[in-house]
Amino acid sequence: MGPWRCLLLLPLLAVPLRAQQQQFMEYVERRLTLLEERISQWHDQSSRYSTELRDFKNQVLGMLEAAEKEREAMRAEAESAAVRVDRLEREVDYLETQNPAPPCVEVDETLMDKQVATAKQRKNEKYTKLTDCSDTIASVRAMKILKRFGSTSGLWTKDAVGNSEKIYVFDGTANDTVYVFPRMREFTLFSATRKAARIKLPYPWVGTGHLVYDGHLYYIRQQGLSFQVIKFNLANKTVVDSSVFPAEEQIPVFGLSPFTYIEVAADEEGLWAIYATKEDEKNICLAKLDPGSLDIEQMWDTPCPRENAEGAFVVCGALHVVYNTRLPSRSRVQCVFDVSGTLAPEDASLVYFPKRYGSHSSMKYSPRERQVYAWDDGYQIIYRMEMKKKMEV
Repeated sequence: MGPWRCLLLLPLLAVPLRAQQQQFMEYVERRLTLLEERISQWHDQSSRYSTELRDFKNQVLGMLEAAEKEREAMRAEAESAAVRVDRLEREVDYLETQNPAPPCVEVDETLMDKQVATAKQRKNEKYTKLTDCSDTIASVRAMKILKRFGSTSGLWTKDAVGNSEKIYVFDGTANDTVYVFPRMREFTLFSATRKAARIKLPYPWVGTGHLVYDGHLYYIRQQGLSFQVIKFNLANKTVVDSSVFPAEEQIPVFGLSPFTYIEVAADEEGLWAIYATKEDEKNICLAKLDPGSLDIEQMWDTPCPRENAEGAFVVCGALHVVYNTRLPSRSRVQCVFDVSGTLAPEDASLVYFPKRYGSHSSMKYSPRERQVYAWDDGYQIIYRMEMKKKMEV
């Protein structure tokens, strides 16, 4: 084929090529248009979603702001209620002080009279011991002065039989608050009561004859001329039981501690009450207490005089009375009364305590630790006892 024929075919081939190019361009334009529409649709949806999210955010912020205002209003109401309750409690405390409330546990006078009559029938009988404890104090083995805390008179102690290491402090001779330290170390190191927990009792206590025994506080409350033993649960802070002490015309049990009318004591045998009445005003009386019901199980008139007595405690069923002088000197156990009759008073050892600062306002024997927690003119002291068998005396 010659060259002139090729030139004739070129125009014929160019027509279909331009048609294909035109179709391709139209196809690309359609795809771009579709893509633009989709991008525009996505943009519209994104804008709508953003608007909805912004509106939701504003709505949530409004709800949170309203909730915060309600919370502030409720907190203000709670604080106002707390202030009113606190004021009401103070008013009730004042009214109770002016007009003492009746015991929270009703006292059946007929039942109490029967219990007292039964106890008096068994008065001064020989006591049948519950344990085989036959020890008595031989001497004071050691003395440890821990610190000086609070008033010149008071009481500090641990649970007499439980495993708790807490220290309970009664500062003064009349109050309604008990200070609690978690351990001996904290009590020794802390110099202020703000470091201690506080238990506010429902009724005020009087004297220094209180006791912590098996998770309960047994404390003395005065009502006019009579006295109540209150059993207070230290775990749930409630009064478990109370009993009017069945002794008429009570007088201070210790001549040198006129603020104590009943001394609740614990030993290996259980609970005891040390007291005195005008009927036998020269000597100290002793009663065995049921720790559960607070009933008097048995009573004794002891030969131990009240004059110059400053404290007492019970060890293995034997009352040990500590004496001093009006001008404080060296304290001594000068009278021992054994309810089982095993140890005669004249056969007991004369036990002297090391000379200290003044006079004991309280002495609490711990049967678990065989030591005495004493309060001496504001000083807290521990006396560790040397024991021996009664038959060796």
